[in-house]
Amino acid sequence: MDVFRRRSASESKEPAVTGAAETAEGSQKGYTPKKGVPTPKRRDSQAELRRPLNAPQSRKEAYRQYRERRAREQQRTASKSGAPKGEERYFRPQDFGPARAYARDAVDSRRSLSEFFLYFSLVIIVALIAAPVEIQAAITYIAWPVMMVTIVVEGVFIARRVKKYTAEHFPNDDNLRGIGLYAAMRQLQIRRLRLPKPRVKPGEPIGTAAKG
Repeated sequence: MDVFRRRSASESKEPAVTGAAETAEGSQKGYTPKKGVPTPKRRDSQAELRRPLNAPQSRKEAYRQYRERRAREQQRTASKSGAPKGEERYFRPQDFGPARAYARDAVDSRRSLSEFFLYFSLVIIVALIAAPVEIQAAITYIAWPVMMVTIVVEGVFIARRVKKYTAEHFPNDDNLRGIGLYAAMRQLQIRRLRLPKPRVKPGEPIGTAAKG
């Protein structure tokens, strides 16, 4: 007799409600139901999206990335230690070529006021802080403008000289572009801090090494 008994209204509506809930959950945007796998929480999904793309997936991959980073650091260290010794394999791209070598020698073979620019700037800063007002005015309106004009004149002179010579003697060099500015900027550097290190001393003639 239980087989033919009519079910109550609450019992008949329960499966429909459950099916409707499952349909609504499955229709959510970006939701892909999987059998036997619980739906991930929202914060876990966002954390997964924010994870770096190059993050190591395993211990072996993490060790490989560590070795690559260490190799790059060692190469940079070798570059810094090799450049002062004049080893061309550690030169920057703008330092290669006989034309660039001549430009460096042309700057290093002569003394200039521009190479003392940093020292002069430090003296001016100290004087503007500690010196009397009269000296500060003289520095501001006389010494500083004279120094700037001198730097510009010397820079234009060495740039034109280097550009003219390299255009005549190294026409096939691939590194001639910007060589005048290259020489002018080297002239502004303190001599002992120049890289690559100077090959000639002030007053020495420029040898044939730069030509070949």
